Amino acid sequence: MPFANHRGQRIHYTVEGSGPLIVLQHGLLLDAASWKQCGVVDALADRFRVACVDSLGHGLSDKPADPALYNQAQRAGDIVAVIDDLGGERAHVVGHSMGGWVAVGVARFFPARLASLAIGGWDFLTGLPRGNAGPLTYGAFITFARRTVPELAEWVTPDLEGGVRACFNALGQVDGAKDAVLSSRVPVLLWNGQDDGPHAPMQRFAAENGLDAMSVPGDHLGALFQHGAAIGRGIGSFVGRG
Repeated sequence: MPFANHRGQRIHYTVEGSGPLIVLQHGLLLDAASWKQCGVVDALADRFRVACVDSLGHGLSDKPADPALYNQAQRAGDIVAVIDDLGGERAHVVGHSMGGWVAVGVARFFPARLASLAIGGWDFLTGLPRGNAGPLTYGAFITFARRTVPELAEWVTPDLEGGVRACFNALGQVDGAKDAVLSSRVPVLLWNGQDDGPHAPMQRFAAENGLDAMSVPGDHLGALFQHGAAIGRGIGSFVGRG
């Protein structure tokens, strides 16, 4: 069971397949296994070496409560630690939702370690969704998750909630994101479910800046879990052109 070590924390990951290295980073409340469950890994592993990372605070990775450990630079460094652990110089980094935020962090703080960048389900221009009362709060998010997708939130027990809260609150950090994406000097793919909030702004951003874009049916989670194989094939075609 492989672990990378970074800033005193153990970061768990899985690896499957052989070929150019693709690193997948999941969204909030999910884990590395989610990529396998939804079909993305199987769509990629015949041509690529696919590493799925358990984010800090999730899965089998360490789950500290200290918010200082969850900032974007450190989380991006977790991805680089996995790349190092696998003996890679660069990797194709793919992130969904919170994982998209982490992937942007790799572009911002470690651009030389990127072979390409694929961001799904994350609007890096505005960050967390906003309502009439302002940006989404952790309390509103976890209440909604426990009501609508209890199977994803049931593991968030009181002793682990500090890390999940810190993960969520760090997502408010979006400064420098646009410049990091546009100056990354690697191919960039923005992929989203058609019924997901980031779909329209990210499709528009891709068109305005000459970036690749992929649109699939579904909402934030539905796109991934109902069309994961198609997402994997699309990412594979994108990466394979490089």
